Amino acid sequence: MHYTQSKSILSSNNGMNLYRGCTHGCIYCDSRSSVYGMDHAFEDVEVKKNSLELLKKELLKRPKSMIGTGAMTDPYIPLENHLEYVRGALKLIYKYGFGFTCITKSDLILRDLDLLEKINEKSKVVVQMTLTTADDELCGILEPNVCRTSRRVEVLNALNDVGIPTVVWLCPILPYINDTPENISKILDYCVESNVHGIICFEMGLTLRHGNREYFYFKLDEHFPGLKEKYIKEYGSSYAIPSPNNKKLMDLFMKRTSDEGILNSPPEIFRYLAEFPQKSYQSKLNFEPSGL
Repeated sequence: MHYTQSKSILSSNNGMNLYRGCTHGCIYCDSRSSVYGMDHAFEDVEVKKNSLELLKKELLKRPKSMIGTGAMTDPYIPLENHLEYVRGALKLIYKYGFGFTCITKSDLILRDLDLLEKINEKSKVVVQMTLTTADDELCGILEPNVCRTSRRVEVLNALNDVGIPTVVWLCPILPYINDTPENISKILDYCVESNVHGIICFEMGLTLRHGNREYFYFKLDEHFPGLKEKYIKEYGSSYAIPSPNNKKLMDLFMKRTSDEGILNSPPEIFRYLAEFPQKSYQSKLNFEPSGL
């Protein structure tokens, strides 16, 4: 871990990254790609020390809208457990009347359930959770340093119990590893049971480019001997790595989600995530954020 000072914290579309780098250890992570210009080791997480000061200033200037995080780095990495930058950001988001959405694989988000409920009462919260495999043992290989799929499903159920909508990212689906009808069907079962609002799935496959390709192949050699050579033979240096079962699995995905009334169009889901509700709540709901 190391600290840095930032000049801004919100992007033009209200995206926020309090941390840069990650320790979850997911073998397929695109954020390792050299295209992002990270000038430090990926696991040496950069902490934007002045991020909450910047966030307060920027929220005061912007119209009420959804604030999003997690596109590049899971906000609920283990460091957050004691640094509490995300919790601090949630207090500000609540105080100034904004909405919140994040992408995570971690059950640490339940620590902040009190704040998420308050924000959702006042404006809107949507929690996005990544699910790649229904097999906890395989999950421990693909995503070794974060809670297993069964625990993430418990998180989805806990959020549903308090009325916080959820969206699942069904990706990546790795050829010859988790690209089976049994796996996709079980994940969809989980989504139905936990009443998810939408599931984002572009295609069944993954993407590889310089930086994450090398790490992914290193991990294939470690856990799936011989599979790297199969990937190289079939895909070469392609960016898109589609599953040979893509059509069959996408047909399964589209039919099941349509039958269950779950949103399955990425553009439609992204519109839903960005939409800020017009609610007329008073500024105080018997809860006053402290410390900021």
